[in-house]
Amino acid sequence: MTSTAISVRELSKTFGGGLNLIGRARHEVKAVKSVSFDLAGGETLAVVGESGSGKSTLARMLVGLEKPTSGDISIDDVDAAFRGADPRALGKRIQYVFQDPVASLNPRKTIADILDTPLKLLAGLDAARRPGRMRELLDAVQMPESMLSRYPHELSGGQAQRIAIARALAAEARIMVLDEPVSALDVSVQAQVLLLLHDLKARFNLSYLFISHDLAVVEAVADRVAVMHLGEIVEIADADRLFAAPEHAYTQNLIASAPRIRRE
Repeated sequence: MTSTAISVRELSKTFGGGLNLIGRARHEVKAVKSVSFDLAGGETLAVVGESGSGKSTLARMLVGLEKPTSGDISIDDVDAAFRGADPRALGKRIQYVFQDPVASLNPRKTIADILDTPLKLLAGLDAARRPGRMRELLDAVQMPESMLSRYPHELSGGQAQRIAIARALAAEARIMVLDEPVSALDVSVQAQVLLLLHDLKARFNLSYLFISHDLAVVEAVADRVAVMHLGEIVEIADADRLFAAPEHAYTQNLIASAPRIRRE
């Protein structure tokens, strides 16, 4: 039986509301509205939609960067509603890869320092074992050992994203939330990073929640696709079925307006 990596039930996030300091009502924005879905172990579930659809807010709630207004999240069958959840315990189960790879890395730290933190705090490795594990992680993302002494500003976008992926792998989590992981990269580099993610998924038995607005990328990588519009999931289906015969009018318009590539 296939395990469930993430289970989300009636998840909502509202920003604003209430009264400001002078007693006036603050504008309320319902960014995510009663979203429910499951991510199966070993699956790539893409979440697509236009800017402002709620994709990134959903992603940030899953990894604890935003607190839900209501609803439930289970990670590896463990409740993670973030009502006092241990961030370290959560980090061992699920990791986040950001859209802007260079900005997501601490500019004051070397790559060795950046990888050292999750190896120490999340993987629990002692000082003697961490250097060897760093070399293994760099090899996994096809980067040379010489990168360890460099700083983020010295890296290209593609190199920085590989380091960000290595940092996520360092925690030994088996679930990754990938928030527009290739949108900031050149097209040729995008293909390289997508191939890397495909290989890592098989090698480490990873599960991906892949946030993207690029349907050509999604069509190439996703097992299933969830379509978000105005904070709601309006359609969710196997990728082949959704791209061949979308049911919701918003999905139809989204696919019709986007460039396509052929799935193998």
